[in-house]
Amino acid sequence: MFANFFQKLLNASLIGLGIILCYFLLNELFYILKEAFNPGDVEHDVLERVLVFFLYFGFISMIVKYFKEHYHFPLRYLIYIGITATVRFIIVNRQNVYENLILSIVILVLMLSYLMLTPKLFLNRVRDEG
Repeated sequence: MFANFFQKLLNASLIGLGIILCYFLLNELFYILKEAFNPGDVEHDVLERVLVFFLYFGFISMIVKYFKEHYHFPLRYLIYIGITATVRFIIVNRQNVYENLILSIVILVLMLSYLMLTPKLFLNRVRDEG
């Protein structure tokens, strides 16, 4: 009984979060289009907004995937989010080279983690290419 209640609460929360994320996604799209037709000296800000737009899109896609997978969220999608967020931070953070190097190593670790989750897929690709 409690599990059913919490499942419904989780589903309602994710639907609410999805609606909020759709609002912010459209807000970012509006800003990007506004700056595209009114160019200024804010190219870096527009690039940052485009990356944020794709992060919102990714989170909304994950919520949809959660419902399509019958209330299950595959671990590989969390790894995708980690890689995407880290790449976004590297692009936006241009001042600290050593921090970007460490973040690049983080991406490598996340990619290796993904390969460990899908060993059959990885071994089939290696065998097909070799």
